[in-house]
This record gives sequence, structure tokens and C-alpha cells, in this order.
Amino acid sequence: MPETNRQIRLAARPSGEVKPSDWEPADAEVPEPGEGEFAGRTLAISLDPAMRGWLDDRPSYVPPVGLGEVMRAGSVVEVTASRHPDYAVGDHVTGLFGVQTHVVSGGRGTLKVDLDRAPAATWLGALGLTGMTAYFGLLDVGALAEGETVVVSGAAGAVGTIVGQIARIKGCRVVGIAGGPEKCAMLVDELGFDAAIDYRAQDVRRALRPEVGDGIDVYFDNVGGEILDAALANLRRGARVVICGAISQYNSATGVKGPSNYLSLLVNRARMEGFVVFDYAKRYGEAAAEIAGWIADGSLTTREHVVQGTVDDFPDTLQMLFRGENVGKLVLELV
Repeated sequence: MPETNRQIRLAARPSGEVKPSDWEPADAEVPEPGEGEFAGRTLAISLDPAMRGWLDDRPSYVPPVGLGEVMRAGSVVEVTASRHPDYAVGDHVTGLFGVQTHVVSGGRGTLKVDLDRAPAATWLGALGLTGMTAYFGLLDVGALAEGETVVVSGAAGAVGTIVGQIARIKGCRVVGIAGGPEKCAMLVDELGFDAAIDYRAQDVRRALRPEVGDGIDVYFDNVGGEILDAALANLRRGARVVICGAISQYNSATGVKGPSNYLSLLVNRARMEGFVVFDYAKRYGEAAAEIAGWIADGSLTTREHVVQGTVDDFPDTLQMLFRGENVGKLVLELV
């Protein structure tokens, strides 16, 4: 039986939580590379909260995934055939190749990676867009300074684990907000956070007060909703609020709930700013080099949650993000 290209396509626009019926598994022919292209076999697929936003037909920083299209996703592939001068059979490459077992690419927006230096999951995590998001969001948008107090929500997730560690490396006090005692213990005991707040068991607004002293200098928000409001109530004068994501709001069928404590920005002469990591593409090399150095000297610990399975496991694996089941970067490794 000839090999086929197994794909996951978007079948319907979700309303609220994504349902199995919103996806369509499909088989296509294995693509052959044309002149100036290479073909590859997918090894690992990145799963990210931003994927939920890509499914909605509304203006955003990238066009929505079209109905009937292969789901957009970052992945690591192994080159299996090449008519491209810069890519040879056996090379490993990252890019937005989509949720499918086989790809063909002209090389735009791709990067060769060395799996002998780090596994595929790390190239999708700390050394990929996840790490770039944490680095530029905290240091550029957050304008971090030594000795400041940093609070990060979704702290046990892919971006949050790296944000907190970079803040610690830069000499700051770091408080993480996560769900469950195991995640909170991991943040403090393994990643070096100064404190962790369990939003499932604690009143976040009250719990923050003794942990942030005179207030929060940088709040890195991954969740939105009530936790964002709690952080706004604990800002210090001149604080910076970095809006990276709002995972608590992505599946809402009634619309996104905005912050009620936004006047704290006025009172504290603070600012709240969103960002998109793609705007820093020309500086990815700078960030990757510094992050790789921290990994090499043991300053930064990578956390990856690798699920082994097939492309057909993508829909349920994606939902792990919204059930709070992952610790660190969630990756589907194809077997």
C-alpha cells in the first residue's frame, strides 16, 4: 500500500470549546519537491494556545486557518528529498509546516536545526518561538531591570516557565501563578521561582500582596480574565503589563471579558502593551544564542511535555492546553 500524507484539516469554525467534529482527518498524496523545494517527514508538532485564535474568522495578526485547510502549526521535519541548494537529505528543519505527516517547502521562514545539540521538542520550545516570545516579551516589551518584582501567569506553561527563569537570571524576584500544588512546587523547587500562587486554591489578589511587597514591576500575562484583574490591583508605580495571551478567554462563547481594574494603569502611571513575536524575527538569532548559553551553563532548565502518537492524536492533545494538563512546552512527537 503506497504511503499517504495524513493531515488534520479544519472542518468547522468552533463556537466555544473546540469539538472533535471541528476537525477532519484526511489522506493526501505524499508531495514531491519541485525546483527550489525540499520535501520532509514530520517528526514533532508544536501545540500552542494561540492555535485556538487562529480558528476564528476575525481580524488578527495572521489570517485565520481556512475551512478545509491543513491546520497551521510549527513543526520539525527531516528532509527526505531536496531540489533546494541549501537543504540536503537528512537535514532537520523547523517551520510552519502544519499538522501533517509529510511536507514540501521552498524554504521561506524555515531554519535548519541540529538534533544532536538539542531534541526536537527544545527546538520548538526554548530555542524556538516559545523562547523568543518569553525573551522579547519580558526584556523588550517589559523593559525588565535588575532587582524588580516580576509576576507571570500561566507560569507552568511553555512561555511562563521560561519567562520566570529569565527574570531570575536577570536578578529579579519572581512570583508565578499556576494551577495545582504540583505545578507550584515545580516552579519553586525546580525552576527557582521565589514564590508560586495556586489560583485553584487561593484568592490570587490577596495572595499576591505579601509576595510583591511594594507592588509588581512587570506582570507577564498569559491567561487574562480574573487573574489579570488581580495583577492590575497590585501594580507598582511605573509598572509594565505585558499581554502575551489570554488562554482563560479563548474558548468563551460569549466574548472576551476585559479587565475591570484598568484604572490602576492610570493611578500607577503604568502601561499595558501587547506584542507579537513575529515582529522580532530579525533578532531571533540574538535571543537563541543567549538562551542556548543559559541552557548550556545550567542557568535555564527546559521543560517539555512530549506526547507520543500520530497526527490523528492532534485534536485531543491540543485540548490538554485548555484543561491545564501540560507542564512546559506541549509537543506531539510522531511515532
